[in-house]
Amino acid sequence: MALGDTFNTLTLEQAKSLPRWRRPQALLFLMAFAMPIAFATWSALLNNFVVEMAGFDGADIGWLHTVREIPGFLAIGVIALIIFIREQVLGLISLMLLGVATAMTAQFPSLGGLLFVTLLSSIGFHYYETVNQSLQLQWIDKKKAPQTLGWLLSMGSAATLVAYVLIVLTWRAYDLSYDLVYWLAGGTTAAIALLAFLAYPQFESPNPQTKKMVLRKRYWLYYALQFMSGARRQIFVVFAGFMMVERYGYEVHQITALFMVTLLTNMIVAPLLGRAVSFFGERAALVFEYAGLTMVFVLYAGLYHFDWGPWMAASLYVINHIFFSLALAIKTYFQKIAEPGDIAPTAAVAFTINHIAAVFLPAALGYLWLTSPMGVFVLAACMAVVSLLLSLLIPRHPEAGQETVFARPLPTAAE
Repeated sequence: MALGDTFNTLTLEQAKSLPRWRRPQALLFLMAFAMPIAFATWSALLNNFVVEMAGFDGADIGWLHTVREIPGFLAIGVIALIIFIREQVLGLISLMLLGVATAMTAQFPSLGGLLFVTLLSSIGFHYYETVNQSLQLQWIDKKKAPQTLGWLLSMGSAATLVAYVLIVLTWRAYDLSYDLVYWLAGGTTAAIALLAFLAYPQFESPNPQTKKMVLRKRYWLYYALQFMSGARRQIFVVFAGFMMVERYGYEVHQITALFMVTLLTNMIVAPLLGRAVSFFGERAALVFEYAGLTMVFVLYAGLYHFDWGPWMAASLYVINHIFFSLALAIKTYFQKIAEPGDIAPTAAVAFTINHIAAVFLPAALGYLWLTSPMGVFVLAACMAVVSLLLSLLIPRHPEAGQETVFARPLPTAAE
């Protein structure tokens, strides 16, 4: 018996009789709101905190993010854990761990201390994200998935916006400390996770999930897209914000204001992009995303060659995030081609694949950054081109048996 089985358990059909706020989709939206409060605050303050309080350089920040990605690489461990713990329970416990570890961040203003507390928060974040992606694909109807995933992205953006607005309005006005802000943000996320654990019944997905590692040959394109997505995104996550502080001297409230503009844009755009994926299909959406990202990373490199100002860098940051929102098309592509029972184990495997490059790239590129920041972004542009080529292999209407353009067309029923 898995942890959580002793709680009230309802099927998705039975859950329809519950008040709207206690249904599975409401829980997904609550978790989507809770996670960014801790994670977005941690991210917004991180670059200033490590430079001002811990004296980090490019190599140090690279090592920090390498350690942060190790739990993502080990996300495959979720498969073992869901034998003993229900996915819903594991997701909420992981969310609590993220909150508690974020709250303690400012207590460790050194490289060794920050590596330790970052590892803890990362375990919470990556195990939560792995389970959350699995629950989304199990609990959301395929026909409504792109739109609903877009709204979930918008909810996460709204939570992040709340955190950013509070930082911008109060950081300088009240001379806040890193310690206080980390405690408040992390504590809020942990409290919401605990509330969700106590207030919601356990929801039983219609298709029992395979509780062993699943690697299927026909999912190879999904695995490849995940690998390239993880490698390319790491360059942006690690170095784009760090560049703002190191090259342009952005302060905490300025970095947070930039993040806030980005989130406002995503709140408006994400649901529209979800509709676009539903209308145009995953192939067209991903081709558009990767073509756009290629240009963005080339322009990032141009910041160093042409010495463009901070406004150009800020504009590229916002545009980059808009393109990233289209990554939901990878999820819906997999939902269409997957066996229903493969969703949970494949989510864990895919998360591990997504983080293979993330384990070594930040540290390795941290040393390249010391000599050629432009080279880091040129490499990211090359990765976006590889992703673009892979996305061209997605069929117009993917489904089981039609995973790539190389698959033989399914027989048409006689009329």
